[in-house]
Amino acid sequence: MGNVKRIYVEKKAPFAVKAKELKEEISSYLGISGMRDVRVFIRYDVENISEETFERAAVCVFSEPPVDVLYRENIEIPSDGHVFSVEFLPGQFDQRADSAMQCVKFLKEDEEPVIRTAVTYLIIGDLTPEELGKIKSYCINPVDSRETGMEKPVTLITEYDEPADIAVFDGFRKMGETELKELYDCLGLDTYWSDHCRHTTFSTELKNIEFEDGYYRAPLETTYQSYLDTRGEIFAGRDDKFVCLMDLALMAMRKLKKDGKLQDMEESDEINACSVVVPVEMDYGDGPVTEEWLVFFKNETHNHPTEIEPFGGAATCLGGAIRDPLSGRGYVYQAMRVTGAADPTVPVSETLKGKLSQKKLVRGAASGYSSYGNQIGLATGYVKEIYHPDYVAKRMEIGAVMGAAPRANVIRENSDPDDVIILLGGRTGRDGCGGATGSSKVHTESSIETCGAEVQKGNAPTERKIQRLFRRGEVSRIIKKCNDFGAGGVSVAIGELAPGLIVDLDKVPKKYAGLDGTELAISESQERMAVVVDPKDVDQFLGFAAEE
Repeated sequence: MGNVKRIYVEKKAPFAVKAKELKEEISSYLGISGMRDVRVFIRYDVENISEETFERAAVCVFSEPPVDVLYRENIEIPSDGHVFSVEFLPGQFDQRADSAMQCVKFLKEDEEPVIRTAVTYLIIGDLTPEELGKIKSYCINPVDSRETGMEKPVTLITEYDEPADIAVFDGFRKMGETELKELYDCLGLDTYWSDHCRHTTFSTELKNIEFEDGYYRAPLETTYQSYLDTRGEIFAGRDDKFVCLMDLALMAMRKLKKDGKLQDMEESDEINACSVVVPVEMDYGDGPVTEEWLVFFKNETHNHPTEIEPFGGAATCLGGAIRDPLSGRGYVYQAMRVTGAADPTVPVSETLKGKLSQKKLVRGAASGYSSYGNQIGLATGYVKEIYHPDYVAKRMEIGAVMGAAPRANVIRENSDPDDVIILLGGRTGRDGCGGATGSSKVHTESSIETCGAEVQKGNAPTERKIQRLFRRGEVSRIIKKCNDFGAGGVSVAIGELAPGLIVDLDKVPKKYAGLDGTELAISESQERMAVVVDPKDVDQFLGFAAEE
């Protein structure tokens, strides 16, 4: 410990796209005229690595000599230069550092390097403190990042205190409403629910429904009356059903099913993406044969997370849409994206207090979605962004995907006593803690400062490894049941797989030390799965996983 090496990497002038873009935005968008030039550096701090490995990594991992300039330890700052560095908040996934660490281990397998990264901005020109503050505010989103000093740390190794014991509460099931409310308020409890459940709004009884005058009044009234007629047929003689949004959404399906027109819909105890059975003509060289395939549909809304952290929110929108068909052993091959924003061309000065500018939202979200899609290898064939003034209240971010799998490879069984549940994929961090309720929150001025953990930084290459693993028939056929790590994390992912079990959180692999039991239990991510396998298949399954 204590031997930290530092390097800065800058794109050569013809390739410095990010720096040129930022220079243009500072000048035209922020309206700062005193700035002469902008330079952007990627800063790497590296420890626990031999001199030989570091030298090799410097020119083939941290930088690319044809397009990069490498600076060791320091960069020269001109007299009119203003410099600051930005790093991810503790607990946020830093993909650049993670990828660099994996690449360095390719050079020397028996070394365990510790790597931290930051982006260093050098703004050259005659700037006032207020103008520099504007630039920093534009470059730093406090939801996931923070400014960090220029001094090199003595060590990158972090020593964590042991997590405090978690309080245990008994008897709350017998408390009265007032007493329970007092307990709830004093604990600052959050609500955790399976992401396969529905928002409570959808189940609220609708008692007084009126239609305003307008172009769509007649078709809306006609459609609503058709719904009432159909529900009278479906629920004849029942008084336990009431009108609500969920009932409206499901009534057409109930009618089709009653009329025998949903014979191709797959039904099982697994709660994954919607799936239908489709006959597919295949030819493996011996002539055409017809096979049954499952076709999966899934959509994901990530409005609030994308509103407060555009890149991570939109990336997770796609990763979250993929993980449901994936947990059903489906390979996602197609996607679409529909988004809503206010006018992104208005000056930054018109941004509502407590919000990111629409331009930053639009660009950051597009970059995050495409970044995740490109890394996992998913084609998005339809992209539509809608611009309307009302989206200034909250951005709309919707991703939808389709997947498929041979039906013979998808086993839908329940867990039996002595079966083994295997946690598969990435390690657990603080990502997504609060994501379930955060996705539905009202956006306030404090959201940007208090909701950082709700936005995950998904690890697309790891989710892609699970895709590749599950696509193998010999693997898929030994999975009895599977669940993804959506909202609620371990608690939900494993809790939905068996009617009763004991979960040993000490066995959960961690990204870093210092996580308490609650964080281990509720952290969600795109790149983890829980699978149920027969005891006799455990070693074989672990062998398949090791190949990835």
